[in-house]
Amino acid sequence: MASSSPTFTPSPRLTAPTHPIARLPEEWSAVLEEWGEPRYRGQQVFEWIHKHGVFDPEQMKNLPKSLRARLVEEGLSLPVSPIVGKPSADGTRKVLLTLEGGLDVETVLIPELVREGEEEELEEGWEPKKRVVTQCISSQVGCAMGCVFCASGVLGLKKNLSAAEIIGQALAGRAALPDDQRLRNVVLMGMGEPLANYDAVARALVLLTHPDGLNLSWRRVTLSTSGLAPELDKLGRDFGGKVQLAISLHAVDDKRRSALMPINRKHNLASLVAALKRYPLPKRRRITIEYTLMEGVNDSLADARGLVKLLEGVPIKVNLIPMNRVDGSDLRAPSAEVVGRFRDELFNEGVPAFVRTQRGDSLAAACGQLALQGDGRKVKRRPLPRA
Repeated sequence: MASSSPTFTPSPRLTAPTHPIARLPEEWSAVLEEWGEPRYRGQQVFEWIHKHGVFDPEQMKNLPKSLRARLVEEGLSLPVSPIVGKPSADGTRKVLLTLEGGLDVETVLIPELVREGEEEELEEGWEPKKRVVTQCISSQVGCAMGCVFCASGVLGLKKNLSAAEIIGQALAGRAALPDDQRLRNVVLMGMGEPLANYDAVARALVLLTHPDGLNLSWRRVTLSTSGLAPELDKLGRDFGGKVQLAISLHAVDDKRRSALMPINRKHNLASLVAALKRYPLPKRRRITIEYTLMEGVNDSLADARGLVKLLEGVPIKVNLIPMNRVDGSDLRAPSAEVVGRFRDELFNEGVPAFVRTQRGDSLAAACGQLALQGDGRKVKRRPLPRA
């Protein structure tokens, strides 16, 4: 399989930014040049925003007073207003962000975990690891995919987020961290289907990894998708395979996957697997397969073997996700014994498989639980094919 060059610099054809926060340094330089300012000021403004997390022009002290005033006049500000919730027992925090149009979106800050003696001395067992945090960010308000096990889909699609609103979540999340924590990983696994909002997500990816900004490693940025095959191809071309993929699969035949994930009726398993085989994955990288285990629906040993057969030839690792609670849904997780047998069967077939540790469940911040509370909608109940 083709691999990208280590020196690859992504150069997707980005649509124009709709908010100043989403401008790249060269775009800032062009704007400031039109204002009669030297071009190097554009780099300074970009670094204030993305490297230092300063959104108030009056605090950008190496800029002349006249330029600071102009930036205030032009409306430079963070386009999201965060309300940081209290942490759960494991340190996970959900952040509610109000957008400028009045809608809300959710993002989650998740301290990583280490085992005793691995990277720091711990007193016992699993503990939140200070300094390193993963942020789960959203690409849409709600979601149009309609997956029956996901609370975000209950809302339906209300809005595509702009690149500024996507990157604004990461900037606000970093600002909310205490001094002894740092943002290291970003996963586009929050509300929405990222590839259904491709242009805004592409610009946000460039901003997240820009060396003069947040400077996240490409290995630390993961995009989760339900499998929009044409957009997967475009992502591979635009970013040379640098973007880490997590594929929401959840069933190994079209009948069940279409019942769980209506998008499968448009992009079936054959087209999805073909797109994964075309993706220009760098050497020694794997595509993560997300598989939510639902009791009696997709949790049999035959399903485990079917998963291996379906993805033969694709370098993968599997994240097994016991079904999290979703209000109004009858779906539930299988027993720990069934989950363990499923995992062991994948291991026996030579596929790395891991059971995702439940994080933020008490906050409704775990996988599949992000939704705006109080919307009042319920999960649509319909018969599902059984395993």
